[in-house]
Amino acid sequence: MEVKVSQLEGVKFAIVARSHTVISDQPAENGGADSGMAPPEFLLAALGSCAAFYAAEYLRTRDLAKEGVEVTVTAEKLKQPARLGNFHVRVTSPAALTPEQTEGLMRSVRHCLVHNTLLSPPEIAIELAAPEPAASRA
Repeated sequence: MEVKVSQLEGVKFAIVARSHTVISDQPAENGGADSGMAPPEFLLAALGSCAAFYAAEYLRTRDLAKEGVEVTVTAEKLKQPARLGNFHVRVTSPAALTPEQTEGLMRSVRHCLVHNTLLSPPEIAIELAAPEPAASRA
């Protein structure tokens, strides 16, 4: 899996994954034009859309509902270090569910790749690529 992020102007970036492009920007109070979601909102969107996919698949494969799943994700900004925490994922089913189906749907949502990634933080390697200073090239 890979995405490429390119600066368009100021704090506005184009994010490309396969053949899809989305815009990331900051709200006006952070120096942006608010023309796209901020990076933390993309994280919430990734978690919510992953949970929605697993919920929808659970309902579809059991002929309980073909559409109508909704997911809301909230998180708090925490400090030291700056991060998101206290995530809350609310899954709304369009179909009435028995207690067994409710447990099955919740078990399914907990298999979400993004959810499991956040529960078991991955190693993150950060590498810098920059041109050499002009004096070094002489």
